[in-house]
Formats: sequence, structure tokens, C-alpha cells
Amino acid sequence: MPAVAIIGFPNVGKSTLFNRLLRKKMAIVHNLPGMTRDCVSALWSLQGKKLYLIDTGGFGDPQREPLAEKIKEKAWQAAIKANLILLVLDGRRELLPAEEELYQALKKTGKPLFIVVNKIDTAEMEARAGDFFRLAGDEIFLVSAEHRRNLDLLEEAIAARLPGVPEQEIGEPLRLAIIGRVNVGKSSLINRLCGEEKLIVSETPGTTRDLVESYVLRSGRFFCLVDTAGLRRLSRVKDEREKASIVVTRKRISQADVLCLVMDITEFPTRQDLAVAQLASRSGKPLIIALNKWDLIPPEERDRAARLAREAIASRMDFVAYAPVFFVSARTGKGVFSLLDEALKVYQQAGRRIETHKLNEFLEWLRLNHPPLWQSRGGVKVKYLTQVGTHPPTFVLFVNRKDKLLPAYEKFLLSSLRQAFELWGTPLRLKVKEG
Repeated sequence: MPAVAIIGFPNVGKSTLFNRLLRKKMAIVHNLPGMTRDCVSALWSLQGKKLYLIDTGGFGDPQREPLAEKIKEKAWQAAIKANLILLVLDGRRELLPAEEELYQALKKTGKPLFIVVNKIDTAEMEARAGDFFRLAGDEIFLVSAEHRRNLDLLEEAIAARLPGVPEQEIGEPLRLAIIGRVNVGKSSLINRLCGEEKLIVSETPGTTRDLVESYVLRSGRFFCLVDTAGLRRLSRVKDEREKASIVVTRKRISQADVLCLVMDITEFPTRQDLAVAQLASRSGKPLIIALNKWDLIPPEERDRAARLAREAIASRMDFVAYAPVFFVSARTGKGVFSLLDEALKVYQQAGRRIETHKLNEFLEWLRLNHPPLWQSRGGVKVKYLTQVGTHPPTFVLFVNRKDKLLPAYEKFLLSSLRQAFELWGTPLRLKVKEG
């Protein structure tokens, strides 16, 4: 699939252009330079075709950005692999010598190159932008990404240059959000699934800022892997850029089809692991659990480690005990591709509908096999059960006296329902009504 890479120095509006072209907010935009570190990619619908659009980190100052060299390296990799490069410049200031050097270097790649002079908000500013036309021989676009000025001309030129893939051939990818506390190996896991070092990996906690999307084809199905910023309590975060990332991470959880909770098997479970797991449970999304760094457990201790891990989930994280657990190693690749297969399974489970007559046959089975739970307590009579929704599966239980129903019975009913219909990997919701 053709790819378009957005290249440039910090704070020229690359991420704003990326978001405006997509017509949705993907990259995090902040007035602090260097907000984008990883290359953020997304499937882009352009005139009935699909392309990859890639936002790259700015070519920054190593003294101000400790990961500057890695960010630059990722940006270069994106430029080399792209079918078309958009070099973004700031139209409110003069062309920098370093930008001219970058332009010459990009020319040498042999890739089609469009010059995008951004922040040209008015016709008067456009008239004063002649300095940029000395970058002769290439198509130059004077735009305002913030106000969408002249973006239609840029889109038409891109569509004319690149063929794209018809949208109907792609379908909608399954969105799998990789979540977890900081430094558990989320980016390393995605890099392993993608087969390349797509995301910047560092021992420094909080390296990922943007909500990075990567696309993987597995068994004929596209997966959109969303790498999220490590989640911490906002009250403990002082860096404004990290705060912005955490806020957007929580929003992306609500937009995902499936969540993959990554935890470090050697430090599991921490208080922050529990907090992230609770967030996942409350989201109502299907969930799988990946216990990473399995390669650090000696082979002779793995059976015991696996048993203790499952016991810890059952006791301390019982609210996500429905989630299948995988022991994986992002470093070696052990077990990582099973996560994609399982993500598809739990998504399908979350979309299941169970016929009402089968649900009431199940209730009758409970009546016969667990009579103590059906004894009258204050005149409670359970009448019938029906399903009213999916994603997550949601059921309504009708009783004669709602206020007398014990919470323990509701929990027991959901547990029995999950067992009877094999509804693993998805939370279940139960509403109780009188009728």
C-alpha cells in the first residue's frame, strides 16, 4: 500500500497537518517542541482509495531532546520507505539553512517530494512567501493546516501522484490497543509483531508520547495496533507532554475494539498494574493479558511462575479474571502472534447474541442444579433473562422485587452464564429490572 511521509523540523505543524488530512485527531499536538517522538501512521481514505499517512518526529536538538538521534533515524527510515514525501516548512519565518540541507538530502533519496509551506493563514502571507520558491523543481503548496486552507489542492496532487488501494479491498481493521503501565515492553511487543523496530524503545520510562498506530496482516485480517503512553496517575505526572499523552490514551481505549494489557512478569502485579486493569474492566472492551519478559524466567521455574501468576490474577485481579492470559517475550518473539489470533476470538465473543429461549433454559438448569440460590429471600422471584446488547454482551434479568436481590446472586449468575456459553475474554453486563 502506498505511503506518504510527513517530514520536517519541530513545531512546523507536521502533526496538525497529519490530523487535518485524516480529518481526526491521531497525533498529539502541543505548543512545546518535540511532542512527536515515534512515527505515527494511519490508514488514510483519499478519494476512494486507501494509503498510509505517516507523521514523523522533528529533526531536533540533541541537547534539548535526549532521544533526538533515534527520532531522526526513525524519520529517515519513514522517508526512505515512503512513496511520497511531504517536507513541511514554517511559513511564518525564513527558510533555515538546516532546512535547506534537509531538502537537499531528501532530494537525493529519489522519492517524489512535495514542499508544504505551512501556517500561511491569509492571502497577504501567501504573497510574502516567495523565499520558499527557490526550492525549485518541486511542487510547492502554501497551506494553513490549522484552518485547512489549500489542503484540497494538496490532497488532489497526492491522489494524482499515488494510485492507492480501493477501500473495499481493505475492510475495517480490528483495533487492538496495547495498554499498560510505563516500561513493561509495549513498544517492543508491537515492534516484534510488525517485524521491525517501528517504535522508539528506551529504558527511560514514558518514551512513547503519541498514540502510535501500526498495521499488521494476519491470516487475511488487518489489525491496527495502537501503542499507547504508559499510564500513571495524572497527579504524579509533571511533564505537560506526558499528561497530554495519558489523557489521549484513555480516549483511545474507548475507541479500541480489543485491549491487550501488558504486564512485566518479573514485577507483577504492581499497584499501577491493578489500576490499569481496573480501567480496562470499566471500559467494557474485550481484553487479553500478555505477561511479558517471559524469557527472563529460568526454564526450571516457569511452571511455578505461570501457576503463581494465574493465582495472582484470580485473587488480586478477579475483576479481569475472564481475560485469557499469555506468557510472551517481545525480545524473543515467544507467543506474541497468538495475541492477534486471540484478539479476533474475544472480539467475536463480545459480539455474540444468545437467543432468549436458550438463556431461560440456562436459568432452569440453574434452578435444578443450585437450588439454595433459588430459595425465596424476602419474596424474590426470578422470572426470565434476555440479552439486550453486545460489545459488551449485556443482559436484563427480570424479577418481582429488585431491591431484595442479593449482589452475590448477580455475580454468581454472570459467572455461570460465562461458563455455560463460553463467553471468555469479554466483560459481561447485567441489569436487573422489575416486571
